[in-house]
Amino acid sequence: MSMSPWRLRLLIASLLTVSLLGALDHTIVSTSLATIAGELGALEHMSWVVVGYTLASTVLLPVIGKLGDAIGPRAVFLTSLTLFLVASLGCGFAQDMPQLIAARIVQGMSSAGIQLMSQTIVAEVTTPRDRPKYLAIIGAAFPIAILVGPVIGGLITDYWGWQWVFWINIPFGVAALVLAMVAVPHIDGFGRRRFDLAGSISFAIAMVALVLAVTWVGDAALAAASVVCFAVAAMGFAAFFLIELRAPEPLVPLRLFADRTVAAGVALSAIIGLGLFSITAYLPTYFQMAYRTSATVSGLVPIATVFGMLVSNLATGWLVSRTGHYRLYPIVGTALGAAGLFAMSLLPVGAPLWVPMVFMAVVGIGTGAFMSLVIAVVQSAAPRRDTGSVTATVNLVRQVGATVATAVIGGVIGFGVAARLPGSLDASTLTPQLVHAASPDVQAQVAAIYSDVFAPVFAALAVVYAAGIVVAVLLPAGQLSDETEPAASSEPVTA
Repeated sequence: MSMSPWRLRLLIASLLTVSLLGALDHTIVSTSLATIAGELGALEHMSWVVVGYTLASTVLLPVIGKLGDAIGPRAVFLTSLTLFLVASLGCGFAQDMPQLIAARIVQGMSSAGIQLMSQTIVAEVTTPRDRPKYLAIIGAAFPIAILVGPVIGGLITDYWGWQWVFWINIPFGVAALVLAMVAVPHIDGFGRRRFDLAGSISFAIAMVALVLAVTWVGDAALAAASVVCFAVAAMGFAAFFLIELRAPEPLVPLRLFADRTVAAGVALSAIIGLGLFSITAYLPTYFQMAYRTSATVSGLVPIATVFGMLVSNLATGWLVSRTGHYRLYPIVGTALGAAGLFAMSLLPVGAPLWVPMVFMAVVGIGTGAFMSLVIAVVQSAAPRRDTGSVTATVNLVRQVGATVATAVIGGVIGFGVAARLPGSLDASTLTPQLVHAASPDVQAQVAAIYSDVFAPVFAALAVVYAAGIVVAVLLPAGQLSDETEPAASSEPVTA
């Protein structure tokens, strides 16, 4: 579908605004969680404000992708945005934790539609050659939200109250909705299709069981329940795979994985979730303990990582759209990620803080080099009737990979630190403030323990990125086309 330059710019501005709203909603809330839980008197359920949101978003991704292909992405996008605003109102007016969690689940469902349909709309209105730069602009919402979200969330909570963390979405969201109604064109779907109900149910069961398993894995009292949930998740995913092989209209079109471009692109997306998104949550704790920094200073390393990702994402999108050639960037990006993480595993205790900042910035630059690019490449290799589904699949594997790897890394760190701590320290009550107030000998001992525990984690993640180098090399070479219609084979897509 061709659009005039001014309307295309208006569309991208609209999609970026909405994507930023959805991304900020996740990062802003994290800062105010403790305040929310304290005022609503349900500290033990605090994690479900985040878990419910993430779970709903992940479970709905393949369903929303298929729905967008059937009725057109515009209707799904506008409905998702409207639902997001209603849920934001509900979150702010919540009187207890169950009400808040229910509203957050609705927010998560609508956020999945916003994110996914933004990428699908770009695929429908641009050529494969132009797509990387526009997807990179929209993809910038995620690193920007990580950089500024916690600060904004803290300021709003301190000066306006936690309710405004959600209500702030309303004025900006209404403006974005009006802009989207003007800018987003009508895009025909491919008509009603048979809905894959069995696949939807099996996938939902498997994802719920998986999230419960990884949520409970670190709790000794719930260890048995966690094992049962892991078993249910494994059976659920196995059933989902078998159902998708036979379904006439599967949620996840497995036939597309016969295309080497699609298979390699989806695998690269999973590597981002497994290799980087999983570790970022633990970096501040690592630097507070191993480097004995304050909470504020410990945030500098994640900021360097995300800033590298942001710059690289935008630069790569612009370069690929100029030349059409894309294969080099995932190869270089995965190599940089592997090198940066391997260097992190070799850092000695007491190294200057700027050293890990540089190494993790390199990881961010490497990841940004193919973070949005793989979406554009996979979309260009899939038939147009499957654009929404294949875009959902790319996002889905990234989220599932991050969820699983985050839980595994958390378990490794928790058990590793507890096993090495001296008897005078209790792992369950160990805080950075407690360590910083201890004697220099205790501080040095804890720093060495955290360094020893994190070193193999960084090394394992370096191996994940090294596997990504192999995957990137297997990505077929080609040049993105100037034609609007996406290609349907893995042969090089030439202009």
